[in-house]
Amino acid sequence: MDDQPKTAAPINLFDYAQLARGRLPKVVYDYYAAGAMDEISLRENREAYERLRLHYHVLAGMQNVDPATSVLGQPVAMPVLVAPTAFHRMAHQDGELAAVRAAGKAGTVFVLSTLSNTAMEEVTAAATGPVWFQLYIYKDRAVTSDLVKRAENAGAAAIVLTVDAPVWGTREPDVRNQFNLPEGLFVENLSPSGKQAFPKSAGSGLAAYVAQMFDGAIGWRDLDWLCAQTKLPVVVKGVCRPDDARRCADHGAKAIVVSNHGGRQLDTCPATIDALPAVAESVQGKLEVYVDGGVRRGTDVVKALALGARAVQVGRPVLWGLAVDGEAGVSHVLQILRRELSDALALCGYAAPDRVRRDVLGPG
Repeated sequence: MDDQPKTAAPINLFDYAQLARGRLPKVVYDYYAAGAMDEISLRENREAYERLRLHYHVLAGMQNVDPATSVLGQPVAMPVLVAPTAFHRMAHQDGELAAVRAAGKAGTVFVLSTLSNTAMEEVTAAATGPVWFQLYIYKDRAVTSDLVKRAENAGAAAIVLTVDAPVWGTREPDVRNQFNLPEGLFVENLSPSGKQAFPKSAGSGLAAYVAQMFDGAIGWRDLDWLCAQTKLPVVVKGVCRPDDARRCADHGAKAIVVSNHGGRQLDTCPATIDALPAVAESVQGKLEVYVDGGVRRGTDVVKALALGARAVQVGRPVLWGLAVDGEAGVSHVLQILRRELSDALALCGYAAPDRVRRDVLGPG
């Protein structure tokens, strides 16, 4: 008889995080999990959700709850999108291919990072749902233009421009661990240009790569340039201020993501759910508003909807699911969020995401 205790199957996203920590090499876990400097913003992203309270409706006659909605005119099964995160093959050998397949099965959008370990053409070929391509602007503008054209040709449905990383945030675990990609892994989207490998560095190889390759002087003219380069809708990721949100609309963006890069860039910047209401109100429906950072429960999604988000994006939980059980793990993570969201909508008295109103967070 086997007296060894059995590991309980994960039933929520926190379980997946704990299991992933035990399975990943320390340098990899630290890369995925760490925030900038003292990690104040990283913690606040989560704690800000926990401080919000749901003032639910009763006797609402709930029978059928449907969490489906749309983003940029594309139907999705729930207002939960897969955020762009780098280097999936450090978590699982199938990497981005496993994650995009899981997103397709869940009926939602997969946002592919520029810094993926799998080329965009392979990812879109494996996709059964919409793929958006997240873009960093390289100093070599021809390289950037080529990435955009390749994304269009590969069938991407949007370009997501990250704007909160003109310099790389100080992630101290990466410096201590001298983070580098494991042998055999590269930034595959940059292989055609020969910019797929990290330079040698005494600290973080990724930080050295960013300093060498990324354009640190991007401005509003670059958003104009990008919108002129593509027929695809442009989403601006990394907004935290109402004035910047309004300017994104003025310069051609079709959506924004209220994001602080998962607390990985500027420490002590506001939690994204705290920044969301003023940003959403400021754009007056001129563009769609999404939010990422700290979403771990279906109730978090309801809170974000109440404060003006069209949808949320989740990043680290997808990596945890990938590390624990590949495609099946990511599928389960997304299933958990869908179930929790459906339950939260029903218990709050809403039949669908577009019915959620701000007063669920308190009368007045």
